[in-house]
Amino acid sequence: MTPDVPIVLSADVTAAAAAGRPVVALESTIIAHGLPRPVNREVARECEQVVRSEGAVPATVAVWHGVPTVGLSEEQLDELASADGVLKASRRDLGVAVGLKKLAATTVSATMALAHAAGVRVFATGGIGGAHRPPAPPWDISADLTELARTPVLVVCAGAKSLLDLPRTLEILETFGVPVLGYRTDVFPQFYTAGGSLPVSARVDTPAEAAAAFAAHKSLGGGGAVLANPLPEADAVPADEFAAALAVAEADAARANVSGAKLTPFLLARLAELTGGKTLRANRTLVVNNARLAARVAVALFSVAPAARR
Repeated sequence: MTPDVPIVLSADVTAAAAAGRPVVALESTIIAHGLPRPVNREVARECEQVVRSEGAVPATVAVWHGVPTVGLSEEQLDELASADGVLKASRRDLGVAVGLKKLAATTVSATMALAHAAGVRVFATGGIGGAHRPPAPPWDISADLTELARTPVLVVCAGAKSLLDLPRTLEILETFGVPVLGYRTDVFPQFYTAGGSLPVSARVDTPAEAAAAFAAHKSLGGGGAVLANPLPEADAVPADEFAAALAVAEADAARANVSGAKLTPFLLARLAELTGGKTLRANRTLVVNNARLAARVAVALFSVAPAARR
């Protein structure tokens, strides 16, 4: 992506680029749509703090009233966390957000696109999107997967959201040539829940190994890669409890005719209610854990593979 529309970098991100310091992109949809107030602002601040504590520079990404922005200020984060009517922008929606001068929070796919355009190679999020489960139509597949296929950014996540069709999501990633690296695990994490049985394509045990694998993938002409970081078991929602809550939430969504881009936020909010806040607490923990790991990998990437910065 080489946009004609200028991308604004924060002073911190600009200084990091000039000094050769690592930067970690952070998505903004979790702030505007994924977490309730005031937890959303608290988590945004905590993610930025842990990235800094690990020696990298945080860059929360959004479209700021029509301007693609990599690195929001404190004031901008406050506005995003409290504003109503913020557009949820996937890769498809970036042109609309820019052309119509919208305040837009970026999803995984849009954040990847803008991060790559700004020269940022590592991105932390909660979980990637994927293929939805029935009764959603079989073509209901997140743009995150196609963006991973074409955009060379390492996405650090806790797997794909547990409410998705995980086997099908992994099959699509394989078809698209996207490596799924398990961080100190041989199985694909299940976001809110512990355990799982679906294998990752490779295991890495250190940030340096993750950086080396991604750098080699990129040098061979590959697109993005997933670094799947499991939620600690002590913080996970019991699998049976989650499954029961998800069944109720999906039935509620069907009765309310909720679909498309509104489905995931609806299900996430309903799951938090049905589990007494357990999914919300798990989400908060995993997002911060992923930001910390992303910072460590970004630092390692600069050490083991300087060419991967470009």
